[in-house]
Amino acid sequence: MSAVRTLVAWCPDWPVVALGRPLDEPVAVVHANRVIAASPKARQFGVARGLRRRVAQSRCAELDVLERDEAREARTFEPVLASLDDITPRVEVTRPGTCAFAMRGPGRYFGGDTSVADLVHERVGDALAGRTDLRVGIADGPFAAGLAARAAYPTRVVDAGESPAFLAPMAVTVLDQPELTDVLVRLGLRSLGSFAALPATDVLARFGDEGRLAHRLAAGLDERPPDARLPPVDWSVDMEIDPPADRIDRVAFCARSLADGLHERLDREGIACVRIAIEAETEHGETLLRLWRHEGALSAAAIADRVRWQLDGWLNGSATSRPSGGIVRVSLIPDEVVPARGRQLGFWGGETEVDERAARVAARLQGQLGADAVLVPEHRGGRHADEQLTLVPASTVELRGRSLREDDEEAPWPGRLPSPSPSRVPADPGTAEVLDANDRMVTVTGRGLSSGSPTTLVVGRNRHAITAWAGPWPVDERWWDPDEHRRRARFQIVADDGHARLLTLERGQWWVTAVWD
Repeated sequence: MSAVRTLVAWCPDWPVVALGRPLDEPVAVVHANRVIAASPKARQFGVARGLRRRVAQSRCAELDVLERDEAREARTFEPVLASLDDITPRVEVTRPGTCAFAMRGPGRYFGGDTSVADLVHERVGDALAGRTDLRVGIADGPFAAGLAARAAYPTRVVDAGESPAFLAPMAVTVLDQPELTDVLVRLGLRSLGSFAALPATDVLARFGDEGRLAHRLAAGLDERPPDARLPPVDWSVDMEIDPPADRIDRVAFCARSLADGLHERLDREGIACVRIAIEAETEHGETLLRLWRHEGALSAAAIADRVRWQLDGWLNGSATSRPSGGIVRVSLIPDEVVPARGRQLGFWGGETEVDERAARVAARLQGQLGADAVLVPEHRGGRHADEQLTLVPASTVELRGRSLREDDEEAPWPGRLPSPSPSRVPADPGTAEVLDANDRMVTVTGRGLSSGSPTTLVVGRNRHAITAWAGPWPVDERWWDPDEHRRRARFQIVADDGHARLLTLERGQWWVTAVWD
């Protein structure tokens, strides 16, 4: 199957742009404690994608670190997509900031690849209004077109049939399959051209189906072009909304139940959806259709998220693009399906009823209260008890089968508390007093030495004798930032009431920061 001529429009640093931050400041956007985007100013200091938050901050003391907001990224990208509706209705969104469409129809209508590339650059450039650059690439297949867009200044057109030669000198790491590319590099296959030169049968025998797909990409042949034909079976589902909905939370609740039903149906048939068309219709006949692709398989939560992002951008758009009535119908159309690779189930087969019930409750609350109203803990790491876990929206993680165990690749945290972790970490630490044998407050010198042995702990009106203690453990953090600089000393203290406490001395005040029951 030859690759389809494809155009890819790429807006660099979109997560930073969507948050409204200028690109001439050192800004990094993180997700799951890793950098996913950095401004050009931050990259000058060595801040790059994939770095952990702490490493990025160590490279740039002035770095402004922001959490990713995918909903805002999709909402602010909607006007960019709307500017392409006059060129083609079948614009595929890979992720907010990147879109693609097949060139066969637009190329013939507008007079060739170069004309379409210039037209897209003009339309999208007007929608961006100078917030960031735009790169447009055209080549055979989405993979080559995406790389052409990243190499474009501002447009790059790879002639038909020249994609293999364009890809050949590029490093195999652009395949974004770390396990496969690590093996290829160790075998001496460092470029796409050298990998593509291998016999396809040998690649399939050695690396399996994933290796076969990567081999096709390296050779300039795409497995899934952006304008693939519709599946022979109509898997589409829709839902009528009566009365018409003009609030995103109500539509999101309907979309989640619709996505759950679609996902269960596809799961029973042993297939998974990798590209879905989401269509919404208002009471006045206005329609909005967008194509969304996922490199893996779209789960029910991922489909519901994309419905919410799309309609949020539409309902809250400008006066010229905003619909004039409420939404009366939402349709989910699986535009491309593949055999499901399956997932590891429970020991007795299937998932527990508790898991299913918890997921359903979370989905219902998200639909009623909003996607960010349901929070779940996520391990992040840090030196202090209140930094180990953070609460993130349930819509951003996979609820089934998740674990709070630490990442095996978690970098060490010098000064971190040893196991076991405290059983209680108060949101607002309470004040306390730690006294020595002479009833004088215990202090810690600049060299980390205590002024005396703690003998008495005073918490509120209660006075306890200290039976065991350890410390001090001084911590001096962010000394380079006057606003964030913190210097404190920690003690572990066991009192005669049977409780072990973590106490922190900071700026002359003792605080109870954690408790072991």
